[in-house]
Amino acid sequence: MKKTPTLLMILALLFLTLLSYAQTPKKTAAAVTYGNNAKNGHYFATGGINLYYETYGQGKPLLLIHGNGGSIKDYRYQIPYFAKHYQVITVDSRAQGKSTDTGNVLNYEMMADDFDALLTHLKLDSVFVIGWSDGGINGLLLAMRHPEKVKKLAITGANIRPDTMAVTAEGYKMIAEDIAKLRAGTQDDAAKNTLKLLHMMEVEPNIPLSALRKIKCPVLVMGGDFDVIKPSHTLEIFENIPQAYLWIFPESGHGTVHRYRNEFNAKVQHFFTHPYKKPNWVDWEP
Repeated sequence: MKKTPTLLMILALLFLTLLSYAQTPKKTAAAVTYGNNAKNGHYFATGGINLYYETYGQGKPLLLIHGNGGSIKDYRYQIPYFAKHYQVITVDSRAQGKSTDTGNVLNYEMMADDFDALLTHLKLDSVFVIGWSDGGINGLLLAMRHPEKVKKLAITGANIRPDTMAVTAEGYKMIAEDIAKLRAGTQDDAAKNTLKLLHMMEVEPNIPLSALRKIKCPVLVMGGDFDVIKPSHTLEIFENIPQAYLWIFPESGHGTVHRYRNEFNAKVQHFFTHPYKKPNWVDWEP
């Protein structure tokens, strides 16, 4: 009978300890600020600029290239997914994000050469590449100008011409209106930089179909069915690349990497991990 109070006291203390532990706020991991992560960020000097990039994960290298006026953070839904499987290298393209560029001339070829120089600096002989919008253009040019550097390429919302056969009338009008507004306003450094980027979209790219036909790596060509890049033009790109697949996202505009992020990530991962094989048209078995 004398042991009962002692046992009750032990049980009471154990209960209070467990209660205290349960009520203690648990520390949650801080969200990663992609594009502004000092721990993972680096600068690389090339072509008269400092190119900013961040690296995540381990494994085979994967380069992510964002669209016009964007930055690393645009791939916030792709970086954590692909970093589980690859060494992800994500870059602020020239004159965008933290990669400043004070020059007056800007073109896609310069950007493609920037990425080639970065990969050489990192001692990477070949990489997987994902390019969205202008990033898709840069990916195509990287595969053309430096074919040894690209193992496989996945692009979405890319164009090879700046005309209304490739870009919707609404998209073309939006670019023209934005340029007019900027030219009518104060010409500070930010306005000049934006004008430089918009003007590039207005007059470029100018990639001939014959150049697409020389691409050696497999390419997954994607776009939205209501993309600013016409599906007929996305189809044209697909039809002129020797080893290509085509995927048009339903109910999607230009933001395929965001709106369909789960499907996009899974489909691109499947493309990267399986050998290219052109199906026979009679291949209808499940």
